[in-house]
Order: sequence, then structure tokens, then C-alpha cells
Amino acid sequence: MLPVLDPSSIIESDYQEFLALLKKSTFSGDIEFSYASRLAVATDNSIYQQLPQAVVLPKSTEDLSLIGKTASQFENVRFSARGGGTGTNGQSLTSGIIVDMSRYMNNVLEVNAEEGWARVQAGVVKDQLNDALRPLGFFFAPDLSTSNRATVGGMINTDASGQGSLVYGKTSDHVLGLTSVLADGTILNTAPITLEEAKEQSKQHSSLGKITQQLLDSCLGKREQILEKFPRLNRFLTGYDLENTLNKDLTKLDISRVITGSEGSLVFVSEAKVNITPIATFKALVNVKYDSFESALRHAPSMVAANATSVETVDSNVLNLAKQDIIWHSVADLITDVEGKEVLGLNMVEYNSNDQADIEQKIASLSKSLDDAESLGVIGYQITYDKADITKIYAMRKKSVGLLGKIKGSKKPLAFVEDTAVPPENLADFIMEFRALLDSHNLKYGMFGHVDAGVLHVRPALDMCDPEQEAMVPDISDQVVALVAKYGGLMWGEHGKGYRSEYAPTFFGEELYTELRKIKTVFDPLNKMNPGKICTPLESNDSLVKVSGLKRGEFDRQIPIAVRTSFEPAMSCNGNGLCFNYDTTSPMCPSFKITGDRRHSPKGRAGMVREWLRLLSKNNIDVNELEHNEDPPTWFERFRNSTDKKPDNDFSLEVLEVMEGCLACKACSSQCPVSVDVPGFRSRFLSMYYQRYMRPAKDILVGNIEKMAPLMAQAPGFVNFFLSQDWVNTSIRKTIGYVNTPLLSKPTLEKRLKLNQPQSTQFDLGHLQQLDKETLSKKVCIVQDPFTTFYDADVVESLVKLISKLGYQPILLPFMPNGKPQHVKGFLKEFASTAKTAADFLNQLAELEVPLVGVDPSMVLCYRDEYQKVLGDARGDFKVQLVHEWLTQIKLPESKTPSQAAYGLFGHCSEKTALPTSEKQWQQIFKQTGLELSLVSVGCCGMAGTFGHESSHLEESTGIYNLSWQQAVAKFKPEQVLATGYSCRSQVARFEAFKPKHPLQILEKNL
Repeated sequence: MLPVLDPSSIIESDYQEFLALLKKSTFSGDIEFSYASRLAVATDNSIYQQLPQAVVLPKSTEDLSLIGKTASQFENVRFSARGGGTGTNGQSLTSGIIVDMSRYMNNVLEVNAEEGWARVQAGVVKDQLNDALRPLGFFFAPDLSTSNRATVGGMINTDASGQGSLVYGKTSDHVLGLTSVLADGTILNTAPITLEEAKEQSKQHSSLGKITQQLLDSCLGKREQILEKFPRLNRFLTGYDLENTLNKDLTKLDISRVITGSEGSLVFVSEAKVNITPIATFKALVNVKYDSFESALRHAPSMVAANATSVETVDSNVLNLAKQDIIWHSVADLITDVEGKEVLGLNMVEYNSNDQADIEQKIASLSKSLDDAESLGVIGYQITYDKADITKIYAMRKKSVGLLGKIKGSKKPLAFVEDTAVPPENLADFIMEFRALLDSHNLKYGMFGHVDAGVLHVRPALDMCDPEQEAMVPDISDQVVALVAKYGGLMWGEHGKGYRSEYAPTFFGEELYTELRKIKTVFDPLNKMNPGKICTPLESNDSLVKVSGLKRGEFDRQIPIAVRTSFEPAMSCNGNGLCFNYDTTSPMCPSFKITGDRRHSPKGRAGMVREWLRLLSKNNIDVNELEHNEDPPTWFERFRNSTDKKPDNDFSLEVLEVMEGCLACKACSSQCPVSVDVPGFRSRFLSMYYQRYMRPAKDILVGNIEKMAPLMAQAPGFVNFFLSQDWVNTSIRKTIGYVNTPLLSKPTLEKRLKLNQPQSTQFDLGHLQQLDKETLSKKVCIVQDPFTTFYDADVVESLVKLISKLGYQPILLPFMPNGKPQHVKGFLKEFASTAKTAADFLNQLAELEVPLVGVDPSMVLCYRDEYQKVLGDARGDFKVQLVHEWLTQIKLPESKTPSQAAYGLFGHCSEKTALPTSEKQWQQIFKQTGLELSLVSVGCCGMAGTFGHESSHLEESTGIYNLSWQQAVAKFKPEQVLATGYSCRSQVARFEAFKPKHPLQILEKNL
């Protein structure tokens, strides 16, 4: 039986007292100290793991100040600020308290287009800011691969740059002023001031006065040493930026420059005033293809010299991974193969201009040089002017960062030496030597990056569960530090120091490193702010964090190999954080989008399951044996465990809470770069969890819906009468936890077909088996599902009529449970049995080569995914197609009446992520028949099967619908709204007083 899993992680007494005082104060944010909440921020996008004492989520600058003032009473209470958690070097990890700005401090406060600036809170996501600026013709220039989840505060703390930095610079080049909070709660407002003003300010007997004086002493007094030591690079030396705190002619001092790139080691950044850049009118992107990666590297400087806005490079490893991903379908026509040759390197060369003639002249000049560049390794190129297509290409490039983690096997490309920067003219030679270094260790790796700035992301593949391979990390890091120095570069050209802070004294030298420590001392004398990163105060005996610090692999390796392999989707999460995507029209991840809670995301859930498996292993529990328990606990034992006071220290209860919040939409299984399939391991967890505890009534109801629906459909009027009574619905809500119970279709599908199709739809397997192939070729078998058949029968009726109109004979197969509801609720033994029965039946039909067509995406896709996983080879070869998949294979007649107005297609999130071309196929189908169909960009509708019907999830379901669907639906007339998912149609009906049609119904009506 599943035991009580006690993580045995007690919050230290000083922190307990601090949190108690903060809770009693006027602090308006959230304070979280559950083990799950702490675990959710114990990792980032790096190889490290460190469990904090608590997570504090402020709502304002005043809250931040209150945190500092309260902590002043506790010398040992320490902090680390956190934004998107996308750091690759453990910058925001701490054993103290995480101060997360992203949940509440995420507002764009002010935009002044005339003066060209915006004021934002630190938790604003970069793409969120650009979405606010775009209608005004501006953007916030630093372009990161993580732009849809990286926060402005995080960008400031690492002085982020990214693509196009040669033209647009780094984040520090765009910061006009900051509102920050010191460790003692003092609020600082900083902006450039004249040197005379700085000297006057330095006389103040205040924190600001002391900081100003020290910066004058360090940055002005050591100017000659700074200019001599700091390399002349676009990716200049940050953390702390001693050179640029003073402007070049030494007339101004900007304290914000030293804060930018300080990795939270000096202050909490609360608000920022940033400059904004006009969006260029014209863009062009040239994808240059090479016969080798070295050719791409060596050719890049000539394109930089040709005044390109940016030059991005990817190697064949990254390209090949992208080709295997869902995203490739969007760029396949833009980056085509070269006949007879293999593309081993790609340079993406961008030009921006407000003058069309100028950009055309630059492209013409580049094209001419490329036509004559075969000897340089150029084997082809493609030019793209369309901004939407350019966006798609960069989306592929951005996703490539995470795709590297999708490499099969236990060795995964890791970020720890992946943002080196050298003078661009030295890059090719540097990379060749870097590759030789990695080859000497017999390591595989992927490479991509900003070749124009001399920055290439190199990620060696290691298995961090192997102690011997983990030990290679500091050795390789030492060798790369030496190699970078040889080529006049930096170890950290983009992603900050973090756990690499131990190398800071080497790069700065003893004299300047001492100046860093002096600056740290005046900002944070007690070393409370992200201690161990960059440097320590002068009088502090605390040490810096090291590359050899505690890593996630130390915890993962405690899980047996067989279990790690079995739960690979959870183990493979590399912290890339794409599931934190800010875009509300992106399907992944609806539960995180509505809660802002890192636990309720694929990354959070994967982390919970890994820890749950580790604790099981620690308790000597064989997970495989537990999962396939042939002698489960009795009903009485589970009843007792459920009715007795549940232990507060059972981590399984925290995991359950997180899993219950998952909508099981499966967007993560295809949208996540490494395919973290939460619904898969969620079902397995629920199956094992309910060996110890009683299942709730709602789960039993859902798990048996496919048995109950056919029985209730025998008397739909009787059932609907009671379901229409308020007292019945109240009773259902209170006893089962179910709301807005749908009504059965009346008349039933059976009666509808008897009335309109008395003979043609009847199923007789024996008769079908006797027919010749030509006769069978004109028949189509309809695979029923419980939702459309019993609750949306008019859709199936329309499908029957549509098939007939197209010259085929529809055959309605007898209803047979699919098992999807069982899988969602973790009834895995029952699901396996259901799947085997259905598969055996459908395989008989597959032998006849008659098309099998289903209506609801989630049910049909279950045949392809969950059936394969549970049955393996026993699944057989049957294929159930969705309606649009079948329609694309046949000739369609034109519509009887011309389209009066465009319909809007609201795709089902499971369908459009698993089948990324599905929406375009529907659009093409409508076009062939003379009908107009526009594709509506929306995220999840919030219903997700029965999730939205559970009273405990009603608020989240409503909120998710309002994120993107409510506004999108409002733009259409009711008769124009089309939705492929039964859940989606039901959700709209619940809130909008009309039920959308399935697109097949429009076709049936118009053909």
C-alpha cells in the first residue's frame, strides 16, 4: 500500500518567526511555505537544485519594503528575487526565501510613446510588454529566446541581450531608471545624474549617499584599470558593470547600471523605466544553408560587415531536432532541403529598415555575394519578406533551446558553459577548439546562438544521474574558462554568473574584484541578497557558490533506473519553462495561466512527481510493484485512511492537489520541447494514490460515464426532467461536487436515424465481411463517443447526412466505450480492459479497409496515444480518423449557396497541438466548397472534458474561458462560431446562451 511520505523538511526557526511577523503585518501578497510550493522553485533552467525555506509573492513596492524591514530583525534571513525562473546558471536559487515578482507585480504602468519610454513592474513578461507597445508602433528591443516567460526584472538582473544585440544592445542600454528596495527595506529611485549631482549626493548620511560615494570611488577612481581589464565586446563584462556606471565622457553617474546585471545580489528591483524602440517598417530574413557548421561560422562575419541587423546560427543537431517537432510544420516551406546535399549549418540573417528600397538593395547585394559563395560552403539560401513567416522562423529558433533536451537517451545537453563570448572574428577558431575539447571527453553537443556578437550556446550532453559524468562539469568548466581567456573573451556573455561566480575573481582580477566587494558591502552589508552570487561583502566570511554545488542529479539518481525510465516524461523536464508562456492564446498551460502558481504547470507537476518517486524509493517502495498491486488494500482500509485525520506530513496529499488542478488537455505532450506529458503520469499517480485513499464520488461518476450514458439515454425525458430541477442540481453539487450537468439529447441519436435514415446506417459485421472491395470502398464507419452520441446527437446526425451527400454509405458502429474518462481519472486497470475490448473490435473493421471516422478530438486521439501506451503491440493497426482527416481524402462538391460571411473556427486544444495542421485543413476544406473559414487564435476553453463541471474547478474554468475565448467569441455572430470539440461547444453554451456548431454541420447544410 502507498505509505505516508514525509519529506522531513522543517523550516528553520528564524524563518518561521520572520514569516509569522510578515503575516501579521500589512503585507498584502502571498506567503507560501508548503513543501510543494518550495519545491516548485527549487529548480530553474539550470542543472542545480536548492530547496528554499518559503516563497513570498509581493504585490507592490511597499510589500517589498516591508519584507526588508521585517527581515532586519533576523540577521540570518536571506532572499533571492525571482521572475520567470528561466536562468541557466541557478541565479535565483537559494536556501533562503524566494521573492517571486511574477504573480502580482506584472503590470505595464505607463507608456509614453511621444517621449519613447515605458514604466513597468518587475514581473512584466517581455512579450507582454511588447504586446502593449505594438499598437503604438514600438517594441522593447532585447530579444530573448525565452521572451514569452522571461520577466523584465529578470532581464535587468542578468542584463539580458539575445538576438540583434549588435544593433539593439543589452538590457542595460535600455534602462532609464529603476525603483529598487535594499535589504533593510529602504526604497531607492535611481536614474542618470550629473557627476556634480553625484558628488553632492555622496555627502548624504544615507544608504543612497554611501552607495554613490562608493561608486564614485570604484568607477572613477579605478577607471584606468577598468578600461584595461574589461574586454571590448558587445557582450561587455557585467555583474557589476564598473565601466558603464559612468558614461564615456565621465559627466554622468547611473546607479541603475550597476544594479543591472547584479543578479539580485544588491537590491530587489521593483519597477523600471525603459526606453522603447520604433518597429521597423520593413523586414527581410535570409536563411543561408551550409555544407558544415564551420562554414556557417566562418562566413558569418562577412554578413555582419554587410550591415545585417542580426545573424543567428544553428547547427545540424538543432535543425534535425526541430524537424521532428510539432513546430517544423510552420517553417518547412521556409527552410527547405537542398537536393542532393545535407544542410549542416544555417545562418539566419535579418535586415530591418524603414526604407523599402534600402532593404531591397541590401538583400540584392547579399544575394549576389551568396550566389558566388559556393567555395565558402554556401549550398543554398531562401529569402523571406513576410513578417508572419519571419516570426515563425524565430519561434522555431527560440524553441530550439528546449528541443536540445529531447535527445534520446540518458545524456542530455546541459547549460553550464553555454554563453561564452569572444570577439566575433575569433569565434570560428574558438569554436573549433571548443569542439575539440568536448570531443576529447567523447561528448555530444548542440550549438546555436548569436554569431554576430561572438556568442554561441554550446550544450554538452551529460547524464547527471551518473556521479562520474557529474564530476566532469567543474573540469570542463575550468577548461572552458582557460579557453575563453586565450581568445580574449568572457565565460558569461549572456546568461549571468550564478553558480559560476567562483570564476569572477579570475576575470576581474584581485584589485577590481575587491571593488565589487566594496560595492556589495554598501548595498548589502549583511549579505542577505542572493548570497554567494557574484561576490560577498568585504568583512563577510561567507563563501561563493561553486560549479560543483548541489545539482538536481543528486536527487534524481536516488530513483531507481527502471522507475526513471518508466516515468521518463517527468524525468526529462529540463526547466526550460515554456509552459509558463504568457500568451493567453497558447494552449499550454491553462492551469498555470489562471493561477499564476508555478506548482500548477507541467514543470511544477514534473518536479512533484520526481520528488514523490524519490520519497517512495527512500521508503524502499517498489513503484512497479505498487502500480500493479495484485492485492490492493480493502475498502475498509481506504475508508479509514480517508476518514481519519490525514497526516499533515503526507507529501502525496500535496501532489494530489497539484494533479487535481490539471485539465488533462494534453497540450504539454506536444507543445513542451521535451514532451512532458502530464496527463500520462498524472493518471498513474492517481491510480496509486487511490490505493490508500477513497475515491471522490465525482471521479467515480466520470469514470463510469460511458456505462451510464447509454442507460440514461433509454429515458432522456425522464432524466432531463430531474436534471432541470434546481433542487436536484443543488443536491448533485453538494454530494458529488458536479455543476451544470449537461442534458441528454432528445430525441436520441437512435430515434433521429430511424426517422431519417431507417436502413442505411445499420451495422452488420458479417455482412460487411462478405462484401467486395469496390462495395466497401463506398462505405464509412462512424465510431461513436459518449459525448456527441448522447449529449450532442445532432452533430452525429449531420455527419450521417454529410457522408450520404458525398456519395458514401454511413454505417453507425455500435457504441463501445473508449475509456478516455477512465484514463483521466486514473482508473488504469479498467482503462486497459476497455481499450483492449475496443481495439479488438476496431481491428476487425480495419481488416476491411473501411474508413473509421470519429467526431470528438479528445476521444479519437485517445485511440492513438493512450491506447498505444497501455496496449503496446496489442493495440493493432486500426486508425480512427477525425472528420477533417477523412474529408481531405475525397473530392468535395461546391456549396449550394455562396458564403455570406466568414465562419470562425475555434480549434480544440488537444487537436491543434497533437495535429498542428488540423485547423488549416478545415480551412482548406471550406475553401474547396466555396465557404470562408477564418482561424481564431485561442487557448484552452476551460471545460476540458469534465474539469469545468467540477464545482471545485468552476472558478478556474470560468477564468480560463475569459482569458481568450470570451473576447474572441464576442467578435462573431452566434451562427458564425464553429468549434470541433464537444467540451468547447458546451463551455460556450454555458456562458453565451448559444451552442456553436461543429464545422461538419455547416458543410452538411451547404452541400
